[in-house]
Amino acid sequence: MREMSLLEINNDVLYRPFSTLSYGEQTKILLAMLFLISNSFLLIDEPTNHLDEKARLAICKYLNNKKGFILVSHDRKLLDGCIDHVLSINKTTIEIQKGNFSSWFENKTKQDNFEINENIKLKKEISKLSQSAKRSASWSDITEKSKYNTMSSGSKIDRGYVGHKAAKIMKRSKNIDARKEKAIEEKSKLLHNIDESPSLSLSPVKFTKDRLVEVKNLTLFYNNNKICENVSFEIKRGDRIALCGKNGSGKSSILKLLCGENISYSGEINIGSGLKLSYISQNTETLSGNLSEFANNNNIDESLFKTILRKLDFSREQFDKNIADFSGGQKKKVLIAKSLCEEANLYIWDEPLNFIDIFSRIQIEDVIIKYQPTLIFVEHDISFREKIQTKVLNI
Repeated sequence: MREMSLLEINNDVLYRPFSTLSYGEQTKILLAMLFLISNSFLLIDEPTNHLDEKARLAICKYLNNKKGFILVSHDRKLLDGCIDHVLSINKTTIEIQKGNFSSWFENKTKQDNFEINENIKLKKEISKLSQSAKRSASWSDITEKSKYNTMSSGSKIDRGYVGHKAAKIMKRSKNIDARKEKAIEEKSKLLHNIDESPSLSLSPVKFTKDRLVEVKNLTLFYNNNKICENVSFEIKRGDRIALCGKNGSGKSSILKLLCGENISYSGEINIGSGLKLSYISQNTETLSGNLSEFANNNNIDESLFKTILRKLDFSREQFDKNIADFSGGQKKKVLIAKSLCEEANLYIWDEPLNFIDIFSRIQIEDVIIKYQPTLIFVEHDISFREKIQTKVLNI
């Protein structure tokens, strides 16, 4: 009961079947149970997926007052709010650093930039040393051969002197070679742990009118029960609207309604004639077949689709596998890549970042900021929202 109160869970949850609880309630109960186990070091794997902002903040506050756990999460705000060390699994090393996500990421960025600049400097130095060593070796060879010549006066050349001079030049060449090898060795130690995030592209199409969608006094129903009521908003060209509200408030239903799905409602919805939409669903369970079949079934360019997936850190080995066997994050990347391939006036994204790693999230933020599509989205990653939203609609 104490742990439940700290997690802001109503007591009636104790008397309900676990399967009937919301994602947020289930996660909170599991966390409370974990921390009641004595003499254990706890492993917590992505506890905030599917959770709304309020639930995430409650879990962050709860974990901040606990000790003795390893947390896996891609939620940057959560990590900043409840951890005191970062254990980073890099490409070639594993390292631990005191601090939160922001301090770790700042240090990583500085280290990456240092290695990139050092790599550029060493490449230039190696090139210069290679040319210099080659030049010195050539001079030594020419000088060595000249000791067998005679002077124009007919006198013999001092072969000992010339040989000594050639040897000095050759020694200089070898010293330069040694410096070059040292620079090559130093260069080989760089860039191994840099997470490259290639730039993504997007093809938003400008709509003919300034206003794309207008919604007036919208009320949604599920089994004759009201989900939300009197919701009014409009989507104008260039808007990036974050749809916010607690789990079950009707956010996903509003997005599905805009996409033309059959949902019971009252009110008025005006969608621009000929509006092209691109939709990312929250649900990935229905995905199946290989990537080529998926591209063909969705009428998108297969080559572009796979190029985007490669930029999102997909291995080529995945291309022939069944999407149904992909991880949650890989399935989400399939839907994101599909949307990035589509030319649309309005992008509708429903929790696109569930299970998506932090570096891919930053890539997606960057492509949205660069191409500025008209977008309405649901996303509980506060860092992501704050970076890309231009408007907020609270349900």
